[in-house]
Amino acid sequence: MAGLYLHIPFCKQACHYCDFHFSTSLGLKSRLVEAIFREIELRRDYLGAGVALETIYFGGGTPSLLTADELAQIFAAIHHHFAVSPQAEITLEANPDDLSAAKLRELAGAGINRLSIGLQSFYEPHLRMMNRAHTAEESTTAVRRAQDAGFENISIDLIYGVPAPGHHIWEADLANAFALGVPHVSAYALTIEPGTAFGHRLQKGTFKPAPDEFVATQFEMLLAAMRVHGYTQYEISNFCQPGRESRHNANYWRGVPYLGLGPSAHSYDGQNRQFTLANNPQYVAAVLERGEVPVTLDQLSATDRANEYLLTTLRTARGCDLAHLRTHHGLDLPATRAAYLAELQASGWATIQNEVLTLTDAGKLLADHITLELFQTTDLNTD
Repeated sequence: MAGLYLHIPFCKQACHYCDFHFSTSLGLKSRLVEAIFREIELRRDYLGAGVALETIYFGGGTPSLLTADELAQIFAAIHHHFAVSPQAEITLEANPDDLSAAKLRELAGAGINRLSIGLQSFYEPHLRMMNRAHTAEESTTAVRRAQDAGFENISIDLIYGVPAPGHHIWEADLANAFALGVPHVSAYALTIEPGTAFGHRLQKGTFKPAPDEFVATQFEMLLAAMRVHGYTQYEISNFCQPGRESRHNANYWRGVPYLGLGPSAHSYDGQNRQFTLANNPQYVAAVLERGEVPVTLDQLSATDRANEYLLTTLRTARGCDLAHLRTHHGLDLPATRAAYLAELQASGWATIQNEVLTLTDAGKLLADHITLELFQTTDLNTD
């Protein structure tokens, strides 16, 4: 199994919470797409010979800004240089305002079989607060239009923890999401990152985030509502109807190798990671003028790999297999952190069954803290 991720770093406007790499200037778009064609050729051997792509994911940025011709050229290059499984999951992230009936026909014709639609909210004032390019009406219309166009495998994004006088807006957002009947929902707490519009306003004292208790309550509401409506929380931020998880994202958490294309994209070959330069003009110049991909290699130590396994698996419903961690990564948590593991269980934050450590609902609220506490800080002996 292997995956392909393509980062399309362009947006119509900057959302006030987003710290991903993107540009609102589209002048370089055609050249950057051309560079991605070239990068596909330059990095065709990264995943190894004969490996079939099981997932392809267009992320961003806003990949729905790609034209039909650009998508067709990208897919032609992918199929020329890679084997693609006939059952491959091919996802494209889209903004609701891009999903006209004509656009949906183009996407279906290009081979996209899964849409991830960034709704974020059904409440107009919150969309304006976050500087989203679409309206609340378009949130619903885009999904219905995609369903009418034959897209059944749809995920929607929601954001909770947006400052508000109470929880009724979040309750309504959840009700509207369930009414759409999509098989997958990704829900993220609003985070205030440095360098974003919200981050600058926070520094100036003109933006006040919701209190932690408010955010925690909305997370608990999310979990309860998802259970009632038959969705499984297979990762802290991801919920699906039975059997409808995102195969691409699930593979990240399982340590499956993947190749990332485009500026700021990450790649993983099963042992080490690579990070592509997050600069559009420099990326284009390197690839098209010098025939090289500007990547930085991150060589993972045994300790890094053990900590990554902890980080990814603790976020999932599958949990962290302590026996696997011991035999494959050399980290024996029951031996070295017995007291803390006992504290987690006594506090109701985690369970251990058949040597699998799994966070409870209460523990998921503290997932980052718990993971950092369990991280190995000294070099592991791999002899």
